[in-house]
Amino acid sequence: MTSHRFFLGALAALALTAAPAFADEPGPGGSKPPVAKTGEEVYRTYCQACHMADAKGAVGAGAFPALASNPRLGTTGYAAYIVANGKGGMPWFKDALSKAQAQALLTYLRTHFGNDYKEPVTAADVEAFGQTPTSRF
Repeated sequence: MTSHRFFLGALAALALTAAPAFADEPGPGGSKPPVAKTGEEVYRTYCQACHMADAKGAVGAGAFPALASNPRLGTTGYAAYIVANGKGGMPWFKDALSKAQAQALLTYLRTHFGNDYKEPVTAADVEAFGQTPTSRF
């Protein structure tokens, strides 16, 4: 009985001295999702689910084209247009990505996954994108 009282007393003392943990926002990890900044982060956040981690695409419930070793990425304007406006079953991202995110994504795609396009992606190439994303997927 004495050890039971000691345990409850120790538990009460611990509860009184414990400081509450304050989060910047309620919920696990806050309510604001992390914002993708680099091309790789944008790819993992928006593209990888359909085009796969290796960018080789997939076939199943739908057909998702390969971005790996893709000659269509050689034309920056075409690639930017498709990402901005979508095509077929691919959604448009002009409302979800900023110009900086689109530029980073296209540069990443053009220099990774077996693509070796040296021409940089410019701000003019991503002109179709809004400056500030208005929605998130």
